[in-house]
Amino acid sequence: MPSPPPHLKRRADFLRVARLGRKAPAHGLVLQALARGDDAPLRVGFTVTKKVGNAVVRNRTRRRLKEAARLMLNPADLAGIDLVLIGRDATRARPFAALQGDLRRALSRVGLT
Repeated sequence: MPSPPPHLKRRADFLRVARLGRKAPAHGLVLQALARGDDAPLRVGFTVTKKVGNAVVRNRTRRRLKEAARLMLNPADLAGIDLVLIGRDATRARPFAALQGDLRRALSRVGLT
């Protein structure tokens, strides 16, 4: 079972990825990716806005994104990259296989697969 990659935690890191990174919207999520230019491990951040729902709904949406990322991302292949996964309203109700497909397509759009 793959372990989850390290997380982005600081607001400044999220803003830097949003400002300088590439963006790939999909039906179930939005992916932002930024190459840091170093050999440090992949870092992933997760965010869900209040427009999606209350705290329970946002946390469930975030957990689904985290599990999709854990299963789909290989940290060894993506060293030196920061990713931000943004949950949408459709993320919660989207079938999990479709959510994984959305992540796969978004990764290919930003040139990471």
